[in-house]
Formats: sequence, structure tokens, C-alpha cells
Amino acid sequence: MMKFLIRYETNSSDYKNITLDLPSNVTHDGSVCGNDTQAALVALQFGEGHSWSNNFTKTNETYQGDFVTFTYNTNDTAVFPDAKRKGPITVVVKDSMLPVHLNNVYVCHNADSFETENVIQIFWNVTLQAFVQNGTISKKESRCRADTPTSAPTVLPTIANVTTASTSTLSPTPTSAPKPVENPDTGNYSLKSGNKTCLLATVGLQLNVSKDKPVLININPKTTTADGTCGNTTATLRLNDGNSTSIAFTFVVKNTSANVPKFYLKEVNVTLFNHLNGSVISNADNNNFSKWDTFLGSSYMCRKEQTLEINENLQIHTFNLWIQPFLVKENKFSTAQECSLDDDSILVPIVVGASLACLIAIIVVAYIIGRRKSYAGYQTL
Repeated sequence: MMKFLIRYETNSSDYKNITLDLPSNVTHDGSVCGNDTQAALVALQFGEGHSWSNNFTKTNETYQGDFVTFTYNTNDTAVFPDAKRKGPITVVVKDSMLPVHLNNVYVCHNADSFETENVIQIFWNVTLQAFVQNGTISKKESRCRADTPTSAPTVLPTIANVTTASTSTLSPTPTSAPKPVENPDTGNYSLKSGNKTCLLATVGLQLNVSKDKPVLININPKTTTADGTCGNTTATLRLNDGNSTSIAFTFVVKNTSANVPKFYLKEVNVTLFNHLNGSVISNADNNNFSKWDTFLGSSYMCRKEQTLEINENLQIHTFNLWIQPFLVKENKFSTAQECSLDDDSILVPIVVGASLACLIAIIVVAYIIGRRKSYAGYQTL
């Protein structure tokens, strides 16, 4: 069971709050069962152009929800009378569902909710199993945190108890604190020109699609494919995570003042897609980078987390990065230039130098004091 509390602007520039209930007659076109390389997807369509979807990924032992996409259509005048903004509006939120053991049914009778961008999504009486094995529903259950023996009966949120007369904004219903998002798995990617490898990349990728209310999305290497182009002075690596995300990295070659060629990351483009119909939810691009700079023929490495600012609402976090977009030989990375974040060795000479400087200063001060005492003694004699 699910319902949606939505706040929208009217033509008179005030705001209204409405409740959109999930009807009994829904369709599920576009839903897929998933496998070891493809995420599972539950996709629902209902009413006048409204839709909801949730994709699920799995490891060797568990599965869990990835992120939820909800689209409501303000052209539905029965639900959104006098709406100022017309047409479909899509919101995306990270699923806070804890990992569930494979071959277990996830059950949550009590209400849970997500809030994002003027929408509260409320769920209760949930029973689901992703990646069903051998076509048989399991008899084993994994219960949500809200379903404990001492849980009070579910009281579903309503417009009345999530808003007050003094404010027109929706307030979130109380939920358990979401599980912190773990660092992404590291993926290994490569491109070929003919039968020769022309680009190598190893990296873990995480998207932050909102700075104010962070929604972190890990890119799953198991469901991600790589394509792109190799060239003498330009190379592009494009990573596609199922039907949800596309990230393109563009590298270029430059000549330094000493006429020594180097390469660097110049541009990153990120596109988020609607699970249901493949339409573009958002597209962001930054073509003014000067990152991951090193000599042509070498590779660039940075094991520590780095952040690429695409725009004010989108960041990419990289982990365990190792990249070589040009002059790959024998399918292997060349000698790596490590980033300053990894270079802890530079601290050693700094600390040693500072210690020696302090020691020398102490010796000099002691010597001066000793000389003065000796001189004073000679004068007394």
C-alpha cells in the first residue's frame, strides 16, 4: 500500500496540499525480474499519467532497494486543479531499505516514508521479494525496523497531521534514521581500438544529486557497461549503469611550456534517466575541469576520495581511482602519478626538517646563554 502527499503551486501563486492514493487498478509495464548483471525493477503506472518505480540490486548474499522514482502529472485536473506548472514532475529519492538476505521475503506492516521536493511518499503493509529463486516465494521473512513486537498500531500520516495552519510546507513523518550509504564498489573498465586496449580505468563512483538534502547513489559495477572513443589527443569514457545513469569522462592532451605532452580530465557529463520509459530526468555538464593531470604515457592514481563539482546540485565522488586514457601498452597500466592526497611520504621530510630546525634553535639558544654566563664570570674576576 502507498500514498503520496504533494504540495504544488496554483495559478494564484499560493500552495495547495493534496493526497494522491494508489488505486486498485495499476499496471506494471516495464518491470523486470533482474539477474546477476541487471537490476530488478518494479514499475507501476496509475491514474492520469502518474508512475512509481523502485529498482533493486543484489550482492552474493543480499538484495536491497537502490532508489525510488516517482512521477506525478499536474495535467490531471481532478487531482491538481488550477496547477501553475503543467505536465509530469519527477522526484528521485534514495531507498533506506536495509539489505535483505537472498531468498527472504521483506515485510514491513508499519508505515515508512520518504520526503523530497514537496512530496512525501508513504508505504505500509509492504511484502516483497526481489530475485526470486526457482520461481518459488520464500517462507523466510526479514522484518523492517518498524515492525517490532512492541510496535504501536500503524497510524497513517494525513495532510492534517503533517501540516499546520501556520505553515504551508509539508513536514516529514517520523521514520528511523536512514542507513549511511557505504562507499561504492570499485569497477574495472576498458575500451578497445580494434583488438588493442586503448583506455583503462579502475574507479568507484558515487553520485550526490542534492547538496542541501544529499541523495547518494552508488554506481554498481556489475550492472555498468563501458563505451566511448579513443584518440591521439581526445578520449571519452562513457559508463552506463543499467537504464538509470550515464556518466561520460572526456580527457584531452596538452603541451606544457617545456613542450612535454600531458593529459588531464577536461569534461564530465551526467545524465539521469527515468527507469520506466527511459526519458531524461536531468542532465548536467561541466567542461571546465583541469583534474587528474599527468604526463602522456603515464597513468594517474588517487586511492583517496575525490569530489568533482558538476554543478550546484550534483557532485561525483570517486574512490580508488586509476586511469590511463592514452598510450596503453600490453593491456596494462603504465607507471602511475599519485595524487597529493595519497602522498603521505611528503609528511616525513617535513616533520624531520621541522624537528631538526627546532633542535638547532635549542642548541643555538643554549650556546648564546652559555656564552653570556661565561662572559659575565670573566667580568667578575
